[in-house]
Amino acid sequence: MGEAQELLDRQRARFAALDPELPDDVLLPKGDPLLAHLPDGTTVAGVVAHARNAPDSVQALWQPLETYELFPLVGERSGEGMDGVLRAWRQWLDARSVPGEDSGCALTWPSRDAAAARALLDHGFTPLTCMAIRRGGEPDPVTELSGTVKVRRAGPADLDTVVELALAEHDYAVLVGASVPRPRAAELKRIAARLRLNSADDPVWLAEQPDGAPLALAECGWVDTTRPPGGHRLRPGRWAYVNCLSVHERARGRGVGQRLMATAHAEFARAGAVGSFLHYNPPNPLSSVFWPRQGYRPLWTTWEVRPATALR
Repeated sequence: MGEAQELLDRQRARFAALDPELPDDVLLPKGDPLLAHLPDGTTVAGVVAHARNAPDSVQALWQPLETYELFPLVGERSGEGMDGVLRAWRQWLDARSVPGEDSGCALTWPSRDAAAARALLDHGFTPLTCMAIRRGGEPDPVTELSGTVKVRRAGPADLDTVVELALAEHDYAVLVGASVPRPRAAELKRIAARLRLNSADDPVWLAEQPDGAPLALAECGWVDTTRPPGGHRLRPGRWAYVNCLSVHERARGRGVGQRLMATAHAEFARAGAVGSFLHYNPPNPLSSVFWPRQGYRPLWTTWEVRPATALR
């Protein structure tokens, strides 16, 4: 226990030096322990958590049905330490009966740690999801749309429109990101949209043409990281969360998404948010360009191997 705590303390110190926006503490989950010894005799470790997603669950829309997630403890040695614990993870998988195609290995690590990135690439991982943040008060880019687009809060009567745009985003993310095609995707999106549209705490905005034709959707929410149980991947505060931004294909490249997010960011600021965060897919040629232009920058990257047996 003492050795693991020492590794964790040194790792926290490295994280603080890498990126001042990283939280001071991220809780470790319950799971199976891993140990690895580096060539100089140094010990590194990790915890493997196993989760099963039901085929008809919301989580299954962006995760495999069987997920193995590693929480490394490598101290300040992100490169060789990560390599060592990944080798131990491969041996851990070899000793177990791991499901086939609908499975994956994942771990989340500070985006700025290039030394760890090299080890992850060498072991077959792909950076599929990036958690990015934008601090409150940052100005939005100016888009001149000359009154051709209006933005309003969506309500229960907009359910069909919201589901259509949310499904379009999901279908595109299946091609270029972590999302997974599931038979009940439309039904699950409808259930989630209905709950969000009937909640005063989860704002949803629509961008429309003057004639009311829908152009884009922004589904948002709130996370308070000052409340228990703690261990969030964000610094303390009340954060706005951008769950989904979907711009109709016919409206892309015209500044509609930018105009929509400018409205959302202004509302976040008025409500006292310390900032906003979201998840986007680095392989996505649209979101990987769009979000940095709106002031978001990577904080954590989730690396994945699918199926789990593809871990090298």
